[in-house]
Amino acid sequence: MSQAILEVRRISGHAGSVPGVGVRREFEVCKLIDTTTCIGCKACEVACLEWNGLTFSKTTFNNSYQTMPDTQWNYWNLIKFNEHEREDGTLQLLMRKDQCMHCEEPGCLIACPADSAIVQYANGIVDFQQEHCIGCGYCMSGCPFNIPKFSPTARKVFKCTLCVDRVTQGLEPACIKSCPTGCLHFGTKPEMKALAETRATQLREVSGFENAGVYDPSGVQGTHVIYVLHDASKPELYGGLPKDPHVPWAVSLWKKPLKWIGNIAIVGGLLGVFAHYLRFGPKDAPPDDETSQPAGAPPRSGAPDQRSRP
Repeated sequence: MSQAILEVRRISGHAGSVPGVGVRREFEVCKLIDTTTCIGCKACEVACLEWNGLTFSKTTFNNSYQTMPDTQWNYWNLIKFNEHEREDGTLQLLMRKDQCMHCEEPGCLIACPADSAIVQYANGIVDFQQEHCIGCGYCMSGCPFNIPKFSPTARKVFKCTLCVDRVTQGLEPACIKSCPTGCLHFGTKPEMKALAETRATQLREVSGFENAGVYDPSGVQGTHVIYVLHDASKPELYGGLPKDPHVPWAVSLWKKPLKWIGNIAIVGGLLGVFAHYLRFGPKDAPPDDETSQPAGAPPRSGAPDQRSRP
């Protein structure tokens, strides 16, 4: 795989070391997907299933080369196809590898109420810890890319982990290892961003794609999975890739200002109880019925007269 990447570097004129070699958890990692060189072979789909021990799902034919309509809880990586009619009347087959984007500001992590169920490592990888997942599904509503999927059997949520077990050992993700065309690259974020910009410049100046560019949305503070697109001005053409993704405002409102307001209200209530105790002291319990009656008084209505018993 290193030879293939070196060849791509030679053609594009990009200088630097081979990405992915020695990249471990302490580096800010990134996956680069060059949609302009993807051939839709789906080798990455199979590699993802095999490495993560996922079962093969039933495919759905919908007049497309696409394996199924969307990713699933046990199908984390999907090549999306779209036949796009260009302005000159010709058809262009746009393909995109759909998976978790590993956002710098992950909406799934912001929305999750369970401690340690979702973690973000120093290298940017966002990982799910299913043993701590409570199955609430809030992470699904917080993701602007519609990635986390709920398993009705396990009652947990799953998604791509960017092969964090491989990356920890200095290896590249399984999907990248299987790619035969050099469409997928892996390394540090600055290195992959530079490689992507070089490729986008080549597409604009040599191949005639005037709007070619890099997809690394700032709405989520950037992602650790970036794309090179033929037309970066219309990312929606690539399987519904959002143009300007943001964490939903309701999630941000609930987990940020409302959470702090709720915490302040709780603290205020405790302070009020303590102040009441200091001002008025403890509240005495009301006396029992027997002790509240004066000596020698007749029993209350409905109460048995103990004196009438033999």
